Amino acid sequence: MIENSRRLLRITATVALVVVVVATAAGVTRAVWTRRSAASESARASVPVVSVDVPQPADALERLELPGTLSPALEAPIYARTSGYLARLHADIGQRVRAGDLLAEIDTPEIDQQLSQSIAAREQAVANLDLTRTSFERWENLRSKDVVSQQELDERRGAYAQAQANLAAAEAGVRRLQELASFKRVVAPFSGVVTRRNVDVGDLVDAGNGGAGRALFVLSQVDPLRLYVFVPQAYAQLVHAGQDVTVTQPELPGSGFAGRIARTAGAIDTQTRTLQVEITLPNANHRLLPGAFVQVSLHATGRPALTVPTNALLFRGDGIRVAVVDGSSHVKLRPVTVGRDFGTRIEILDGIGSTDRLVVNPADSLADGDEVRIASKS
Repeated sequence: MIENSRRLLRITATVALVVVVVATAAGVTRAVWTRRSAASESARASVPVVSVDVPQPADALERLELPGTLSPALEAPIYARTSGYLARLHADIGQRVRAGDLLAEIDTPEIDQQLSQSIAAREQAVANLDLTRTSFERWENLRSKDVVSQQELDERRGAYAQAQANLAAAEAGVRRLQELASFKRVVAPFSGVVTRRNVDVGDLVDAGNGGAGRALFVLSQVDPLRLYVFVPQAYAQLVHAGQDVTVTQPELPGSGFAGRIARTAGAIDTQTRTLQVEITLPNANHRLLPGAFVQVSLHATGRPALTVPTNALLFRGDGIRVAVVDGSSHVKLRPVTVGRDFGTRIEILDGIGSTDRLVVNPADSLADGDEVRIASKS
């Protein structure tokens, strides 16, 4: 009986010891797992969480909207070439004329009198030339008979040459005054529209455009029209002669007018950093008026490129960078070449690919090789 009690006691003690050992082992294991889990969670929490975006292809067909002012293809102020009084008007504002059409006539009494006097002087020169020629021929005949001296013959030859020069001068004077007299008729140098008239019948007009001279008319060729626009430097490489454009005017809603780039300045203006572009615009129906303010829509084909959000750029001392997340969730800082700015997005010409994952709003402390976690999209 006592033996059985001792055996039972030993069994009980053994079982208790086993229970204590198992409990102790379980506690140690739980503590180790807890420490490891806390360390893992701490390490995970230290890895920054970032949002990423992928580059988008830029629109290869850029549309530029630029202001411009319509101008005539040709515009010329018409001045009087001779002085006098305006005798008759044959054209007025708004009138369409052809090249050579008579615009006005000028009464020039002084020129007429000078021309009459010059013609009379030419007749005198002709008579004098006839006399000196006869005298020279006679003295030349007498010299052949040794009746007169060589000196006398030379004097007659000189008088004859002088008479010839006097006649040439008189004829030149007549032609000059005849040309001035022809300017009494003011004609159109090209076909167009009279856009301004500054004189009335009876006005005294002066020759030329200097001093007190003033333009009688302003003549404009309104078909075709031309206009100049100034393309910003960022788009200067995208425009060239021969490109089609569309011109619109606010006062003519729903109407678009087709034009074409005739030429470019070929250089950037250093003051405005723009390229001057000349556009030719047909205007056969004369709906568009010179001087009107218009909008020019220019479609320019750009080079293929990618765009990224503007907040994906990192501005560092060694240049502009973007943070690319590789397959192992590590950051690679890449230098990029920036192109055009579209506001919320910016063009990247070089440095990234279309499948790269770019960190958006990267921290200033982000460095090359840092490990990151990509935030899950909600």
